[in-house]
Amino acid sequence: MVGVPRDTGLPTGRPSDLLGKQIAGYLVESEIGRGGMAVVYRAKDLRLDRTVALKLLAPELARNDTFRNRFTHESRVAAAIDHPHIVPVFEAGETDGILYIAMRYVAGQDLRALLDRKGPLPVRVAGRIASQVASALDAAHDHDLVHRDVKPGNILIAAGTDSEHPEHVYLTDFGLTKKSLSLTGFTSVGQFVGTLDYVAPEQISGRPVDGRCDVYSLGCVVFESMAGTPPFQRDDDMALLWAHQYDPPPSLTEQRPDLPAPVDNVMAKALAKSPDDRYDSCLEFVAALRVACAGREAGDHPPTQVDMRVARTAGAPGPPPMPPRWARPVFPGLGSGPEA
Repeated sequence: MVGVPRDTGLPTGRPSDLLGKQIAGYLVESEIGRGGMAVVYRAKDLRLDRTVALKLLAPELARNDTFRNRFTHESRVAAAIDHPHIVPVFEAGETDGILYIAMRYVAGQDLRALLDRKGPLPVRVAGRIASQVASALDAAHDHDLVHRDVKPGNILIAAGTDSEHPEHVYLTDFGLTKKSLSLTGFTSVGQFVGTLDYVAPEQISGRPVDGRCDVYSLGCVVFESMAGTPPFQRDDDMALLWAHQYDPPPSLTEQRPDLPAPVDNVMAKALAKSPDDRYDSCLEFVAALRVACAGREAGDHPPTQVDMRVARTAGAPGPPPMPPRWARPVFPGLGSGPEA
């Protein structure tokens, strides 16, 4: 039966259960990450003798057609885009009822780990990382694809080529990507798509999304990269959702007094509640941020084509007040389903 894998007898509980097992020509060596949908292992490609990142859909989710379709969609989307800052997909398929994606193994850490270890980043480092992520996102948008889950955990940081390009950034996990302008922020009733610290208002309300949704999320990531915390922090999830929809973003310069005042104007535009009030592209946002960090008013000196080109290539070495609870609105589509 399509969509319901047969019982393979493979262990599904502890992370170590699959270590040493062979799956579709890949020898599982160690676990390197897990999320709500899948577990990622470091594995050896026995046919080509190379190390890969092997992403396996959780068996209990593989029995759900919605999750299976989303996982399959991720492999097709990621494989269709050839970009130096998007993790390449080598192979995707199904074996013995197990869905898998084999991707390039990126040695290094993700931005989440870097922020947890170092806290707020120097402006130049945060800018280099943001430029590379923006380039990847705009490339996806050129394919009419929206990532919809831009967050530090999906931004991988590998060693760069030289002192001028000390890091090479990859964007990963297109499992939540959908065709823009056609699908809303909800996959089905009770299942919300996105991560709450970085989710755009239109995703929360269930409106159609386009690339400006990723501009908002990237703005949240940039804010956290420079401030050490996401722009909105609240005591519970509903309060956080309210803040994304209705509360003005806090001042970044209050938390980073070393930044020029124009930075707040740029962040306010990137984090605007309406997509129409945001930057049209991620690179436009990063270019405006670069201008503002130089102490100029981005509105008086809009990003030039040179600014955009610099933003595109910076750090890129090439391949290689919250109401009482009773008064809070009910957001459509939000339920008890797992956060992706």
